Amino acid sequence: MELPAAAFVVRWEGSPAAFRAFSCSRGDHPVTSYADLRFYAELRDFLSSDRKSGLVTRSFDVAGSVKDMIESCGVPHTEVEVILANGIAVDFWYQVQDRDHISIYPSFRDFELEPTWRVSPEPLPAPRFVLDSHLGKLARYLRLLGLDSAYDVEWTDPELVEISIREDRILLTSDKGPLMHGVLTRGYFVRAIDPHLQLTEVARRFDLISWLDAFTRCLACNGELRAVEKEEIADRLPPRTRQHYDDFRRCADCERIFWKGSHYTQLQEVVDRVEETLTRPLPTNPAANGTQNPQRGGSA
Repeated sequence: MELPAAAFVVRWEGSPAAFRAFSCSRGDHPVTSYADLRFYAELRDFLSSDRKSGLVTRSFDVAGSVKDMIESCGVPHTEVEVILANGIAVDFWYQVQDRDHISIYPSFRDFELEPTWRVSPEPLPAPRFVLDSHLGKLARYLRLLGLDSAYDVEWTDPELVEISIREDRILLTSDKGPLMHGVLTRGYFVRAIDPHLQLTEVARRFDLISWLDAFTRCLACNGELRAVEKEEIADRLPPRTRQHYDDFRRCADCERIFWKGSHYTQLQEVVDRVEETLTRPLPTNPAANGTQNPQRGGSA
């Protein structure tokens, strides 16, 4: 079955004039429109090796949204914070025009922007996460820091997206596939492999330093831990624990009991390392390098 020309999105690395000449020489319906997309900083992580400069030229017959064009390059919309079309801030539904120059930026951590320039949603009143099946250790570490982090190894991608939307949680994933769901508004692709580095990466990305409240969530189920009198749980404690410890907390959901046992020192080191890392001054955000000065604008 022959598809109409509008069904194709064509990538061309040469000049637009050369592309038109090539298309016409083959007798094809000429593609008469093109746009240059420039991806900045960590957004280049999603581009193929031959596009690491960040510049991608897209040719098209029929205008579409800039959101669709960005994702056709492999970049999830949830990673994008600011889009400039010819120097003017636009939203995801901006219809790309012939010869547009589109600049796409990730999160600006040290650069004040007007809220109307952002395509990402407003930050949550308090950070809440849901994690995919590959990030179990990260979920445990986030709970250790007192951060609300939902996790179940059995959850599928559609379930993760549904939970993110229903419970207003940020989806953390090591697979960009779930981030491509059109209805998803909050998500982040975790780059690091080591769980300790993942923790630092996420804590920096979402500026979690003011939200840390270590040892207040259950590492197993994410429930809140509450102080409990020793006498109330004495029959559930091992003899040596009952003899040597007096400070206990119990999960409000699964009723597991926690105390400062042999693993406490190791867990405290994790907390201290994150706190020390987050209080170090950050280098200048590379996303701000070479930026244009955005002007207010809306969808065309």
